[in-house]
Amino acid sequence: MKMDVEQFDMQRYLSVLPLFSDLSQLERERIAQGCHLRRLTRGDMVFRAGEACEAFHVVVVGQVKLYVASPSGHEKVIELIAPGHSFAEAMMFLEKPYILNAQALADTLLICVSKQAVFSEVEHDPRFAIRMLAGISRRLHGLVRDVEGYSLHSGMQRLIGYLLGDVSEGNITKPGIVTVSLPVSKATIASRLSLTPEYFSRVLHELESEGLIEIDKREVRILDVPRLAAYGSH
Repeated sequence: MKMDVEQFDMQRYLSVLPLFSDLSQLERERIAQGCHLRRLTRGDMVFRAGEACEAFHVVVVGQVKLYVASPSGHEKVIELIAPGHSFAEAMMFLEKPYILNAQALADTLLICVSKQAVFSEVEHDPRFAIRMLAGISRRLHGLVRDVEGYSLHSGMQRLIGYLLGDVSEGNITKPGIVTVSLPVSKATIASRLSLTPEYFSRVLHELESEGLIEIDKREVRILDVPRLAAYGSH
């Protein structure tokens, strides 16, 4: 972990997060007092389904996988949490145990924001409650989009949509090479898209054979953005 935890400025970091950026310095001080840092190495569990939910979490460095597991051990990845993003807020407000698992996919630094600090701030400032609700609503909206994608889009369309995810709408029709770095293993991304690893690899190789992409380990170079976008609509 490169970040020096000893020198970590909790209030300053909170001030740049959308959830806390509108708080006054005094309000951020109160929240910061209810936060602590947690280091994890790759593979460490943040929490497991069934454990008591006493906090929500913000990824500072690294990446976290949210997933559910069947009794047979099969995993379904629900979400991949990148730096600057939070998770488990909704479960905290339900005051019920975690209903899924969270695992670090790389060396990770988390801010754990205690339930007590959040509930206290909600009582102090109703605006904070509105921001929390907005964040939870965004996540719900994303999950609804996922269900729509699984139901209405083919596996090919879902994978192409993922590759084009960081390409702005205005650039879809512009020529030029775009490089996409896969942040995690292909198997993890496949699970996130509700695809089998075998199908995921087969589609990537089909797109490569069509001259639409080039694959170099975890880097995918999109050679023709407009053609790739159009290919996904077939």
